[in-house]
Amino acid sequence: MAEYLSRMTTPEQAVRAVRPGDWVDYGFGAGFPELLDRALAARRDELRDVKLRGGLVIRPRIEAVECDPEQKAFSWYSWHIGDYERKLQARGLVQFLPVMLRALPTLYRRHYIRTDVAFVPVSRPDAAGYCGLGISNYAWRMIFESARTVIFEINERYPMLQGPEGSHRVHLSEADYIVEGEHEPLPVRSYREASETDRKIAELVVNEIPDGAVLSLGVGGVPFAVANMIADSDRKDLGCHTGTISDAFLALYRAGKLTNARKEIDRGRSAWNLAMGSQDLYDWLAECPDLFRPGDLDYIHDPARIARLKNVISINGGVQVDLMGQENGESAGTRQLSGIGGQMDFLEGAYRSEGGKGFVCPNATHTRKDGTLTSNIVPFIPGGSAVSAPRTMIQYVATEYGIASLAGKTLRERAEALTAIAHPAFRPDLADYAARNF
Repeated sequence: MAEYLSRMTTPEQAVRAVRPGDWVDYGFGAGFPELLDRALAARRDELRDVKLRGGLVIRPRIEAVECDPEQKAFSWYSWHIGDYERKLQARGLVQFLPVMLRALPTLYRRHYIRTDVAFVPVSRPDAAGYCGLGISNYAWRMIFESARTVIFEINERYPMLQGPEGSHRVHLSEADYIVEGEHEPLPVRSYREASETDRKIAELVVNEIPDGAVLSLGVGGVPFAVANMIADSDRKDLGCHTGTISDAFLALYRAGKLTNARKEIDRGRSAWNLAMGSQDLYDWLAECPDLFRPGDLDYIHDPARIARLKNVISINGGVQVDLMGQENGESAGTRQLSGIGGQMDFLEGAYRSEGGKGFVCPNATHTRKDGTLTSNIVPFIPGGSAVSAPRTMIQYVATEYGIASLAGKTLRERAEALTAIAHPAFRPDLADYAARNF
């Protein structure tokens, strides 16, 4: 405790460690260093060219960014554009950093990028001085081990789970400074109700999920519809090994479907890197810590580890899929909608899993603002848009019109399979393009 007290300081004093030109890591997802962010914003007039890095922010404000729209003192760099960051992007206040999440720790480990100061949000410590990493394990250990200065921000609202064998914990002695104070309620993430189209896709995918399957669910209409349908089905003994644990998994647990009883590793535990959802979700983590194996990106997103599990089912949405099987999951032209995230990690892990299947699940069409209907199965990914997953990585594409199996098929066979699950109005043009090009 004496050591703990010697490192305690105010947020205002702690952020004096930030110097002009520094890179400051804020973290990822719902975990956010709000006290340190507010204190850093107050230094706007005395700092220049400080680069702040994080991603998937669901808190309504980043004070250091909002206080400096001219970006003289602070600039924001994001690994994954979230809802709030899309608003910043429209104002020219965010720079996007493309990365597969499994590769992110390597960027720090091999010093391709640097961290000068790490703002690490942690839970209250236990009697031995260990803190949990709350709702965002991320790659924090790799980050702060390479940082010049490490500041822990104790958030009294975080669940205190530390994970088996300390997979989700840090020690107060690892921080240069420690701050605490009163925090706002944890940021919650809600999702739109699944559409009728989402439910049609989900019905097709649920038929492909066996008892004992290990689920990796993205966030969005189709994954949530899948979880709700499984909750009402006769499936049993499902497992969880996923990048983001959400209310979809809580629904499966409450229905008695999520037992993790057949997993080859982490048996009996749901494994995840981030938690993002309702307060009910966060309460579940706090009240039942023995049900979880939170881990860092090196552990959760490693395709080789995912492949040790049988019947891994990875389910993600998508923006567009072209006739070769390439997928754009993150952009509209050059406008970034989200990020690559862990989709590639879990697609590869599912591909390599015995009995595994990776699904990309776009709606067959979308309606533009002017009311015109356009196809999400396209001849080619348009110029300027991202290719999030290459044609070699996509096993299955599901729309409301069916499931296309692409593994082992020629370009012509892929084009035929994808044309068959496009909206009927667009099939003739897609078939004509395939006949001319493949």
